Amino acid sequence: MKSLKKYLLAACACIALAAHAAFPERPITIVVPYAPGGAADAVARVIASRMGTRLGGSVIVDNKAGASGTIGEAYVAKAQADGYTMLYDATPYSINPHLFPRMPYAANALQPLSLVLLAPNVLIVPASSPFKTVNDLIAKAKAEPGRLNFASGGSGTVQRLAAELFRQKLGLDMVHVPYKSGGPAIADTMGGQVDFMFGTVAATYPLVSSGKLRALAVSAPERSRRLPDVPTVAEAAISGYEAYEWNGMFLPAGTPADIASKLQKALAEVLQEDEVRQRLADLGAQPIGSTPAEFATFLKKEDAKWGEVVRKGHIKLD
Repeated sequence: MKSLKKYLLAACACIALAAHAAFPERPITIVVPYAPGGAADAVARVIASRMGTRLGGSVIVDNKAGASGTIGEAYVAKAQADGYTMLYDATPYSINPHLFPRMPYAANALQPLSLVLLAPNVLIVPASSPFKTVNDLIAKAKAEPGRLNFASGGSGTVQRLAAELFRQKLGLDMVHVPYKSGGPAIADTMGGQVDFMFGTVAATYPLVSSGKLRALAVSAPERSRRLPDVPTVAEAAISGYEAYEWNGMFLPAGTPADIASKLQKALAEVLQEDEVRQRLADLGAQPIGSTPAEFATFLKKEDAKWGEVVRKGHIKLD
């Protein structure tokens, strides 16, 4: 009887391994928790088609937008952990737990797969602004507390928190002007209705290159390839300052290790393709392709940083 039981267990194990080896046997869905047409959605679609080719199957993108990304996150968190449902998320993933009184899924319900990309923000001012450097802006803010204002696409956005981190590091008194999205915020910054804002390279570069906006600094530790003459905030004014837009891939917790490994390997290979790297460079982004452990370490740092910024700034959702 014992021998039969051992045989059955071994047979079940072999069947399970064979099933995993055949993965994927049906289409894989990458859930993007933001609206179609945004930066995360655009990159996810580039990645999806190429991952499908490498995995020998079909990978599709499904947008489940709403509540700063938490609707799509909760959907994947509650999905079956079989590798057929993935989450392509961005920086709000690390910010939302500090803004919402309660998240719609458990903190350990998603497992990191890979950090996909990093993209800096750019501190921009109107072309007509008297500020030629970031230190000009800082000097004015110190001389006239409460006089300068800055725009963002909303209280919980990375652009808001990047500016808040900037303000907190220097102890400045400035006024936040929230907009419903980044587009109107950039438009009013360009028009001079607000003094400055932090915007993405992808959204601001055309306006900077055409002379409609002036870039004073970028938020990454290194200069942007698209804006090589623009200093970093760290080298110009605040040592150690960095505020990234990031994108990363997640799986439901408990996804089998061999399936997760296969997905991570395919994603890493996609991020090494010349065409993909060029498309990301055009967005001002740096492709990464990390291991799950490296991504988990990165997320811990992001969580600690933005949690502190939210608490110190008493930031709440609009």
